[in-house]
Amino acid sequence: MVIFMPIWSNTHAAPQKIAILLFDRFSNLCLANCLEPMRAANTFAGRAAYEWRFYTPDGDLVRSSSDLPVMPDASIDQMPRCDTLIVMASYAHLRHDTGQTRRLLRAAAQRARVVIGFDSGTWLMASAGLLDGYQATLHADLHEAFSERFHEVDLQSSGHVIDRNRITCAGAMTAFGLMHRLIGGHLGQSIATDIEALFLAKDAPAQPTLAARDPVVKRALAEMRAQLETPLSLAQLARRLGTSPKTLARRCEAAMGTSPGRIYQHIRLSAAHQMVTEGTASIAEIAVRCGYENPSALTRAFKARFGVPPQALRRSGV
Repeated sequence: MVIFMPIWSNTHAAPQKIAILLFDRFSNLCLANCLEPMRAANTFAGRAAYEWRFYTPDGDLVRSSSDLPVMPDASIDQMPRCDTLIVMASYAHLRHDTGQTRRLLRAAAQRARVVIGFDSGTWLMASAGLLDGYQATLHADLHEAFSERFHEVDLQSSGHVIDRNRITCAGAMTAFGLMHRLIGGHLGQSIATDIEALFLAKDAPAQPTLAARDPVVKRALAEMRAQLETPLSLAQLARRLGTSPKTLARRCEAAMGTSPGRIYQHIRLSAAHQMVTEGTASIAEIAVRCGYENPSALTRAFKARFGVPPQALRRSGV
């Protein structure tokens, strides 16, 4: 996973092979917030953009902090070359911080293009020397002890830190935001926008996990989602945001890699797709609810994006 300049869609992005190294007493929530965005990205992309396998230090079963058992695919010394190695540890990090762990991490890091540490995984990476000369973050409860021990690491008070090919995350509540950002950089903001809509409540306040970091663009996305049935013109949208159409267009291009109109159409068609596949409303009703003049207009736009008309998609049950 690599961060790119904001682009709207990257259909030619190469599939990513992800290795997830789990330590005993890892956090279920952290793992879910790591995996679910990738699973959703695969669904929206219509292909396996992310493939992941689980590893443990010795290949044995591990249990989460809530006693969920996970049987790995293999031990970490059997991990082949991959795009990203994720080091997932939460509780009992000092028990895991051994000479053997450090040797395993150093060897595994040489077979990965990027290494990510979640929660106290940052501690284990630092102990293995993988963060010397890097900026990093980890769970706030460990900041003081970490600073006293790892003088070669530039510790930051941040939800996540990206420094070259080393990425660190403070914990479960910030894991989703990090993965969302990485997916947006890899596959484009169109899929990141769909993931945001899938996992965040419709009336949720703006959060740092949103695809756009520009506050005006964040508000524009919220207005678009709230006004599906009666879409706003660019002038109306800009007026609600207290800016000009030209400025809004420029800021959307900078943050999302495309125009406000294209973003708006994408949001409306994504909503229509969900209604077609998961609901029972007629195509005519879906057209009205997503701001299309008639079913024919929706069908044309739907087929142009998804390759099939909504009626055929519903019949296929996909």
